[in-house]
Amino acid sequence: MDSAIEGDDDLLWADGLLHAVIGIATRANGLRVVCYSIEKIIEIFMTRDGMTEEEAYEFYEFNVACAWVGDKTPIFVETIKGD
Repeated sequence: MDSAIEGDDDLLWADGLLHAVIGIATRANGLRVVCYSIEKIIEIFMTRDGMTEEEAYEFYEFNVACAWVGDKTPIFVETIKGD
């Protein structure tokens, strides 16, 4: 991981989802937040926790996507697949 990111104590990280990080985003107000891939999160839940794809999406939606922890809440990105 980039040392500039590691040293940023203001970033909020989702426990156990480090391998789903795709970058750092900057909100319009200048706050930097961790950016996660939804697809990678689902893969983690399926491989690490033995969930089906449906279970993993349900768990993600209820326990991850809906968790607001303030202005520095991470961003979760759904990848758009091109032609």
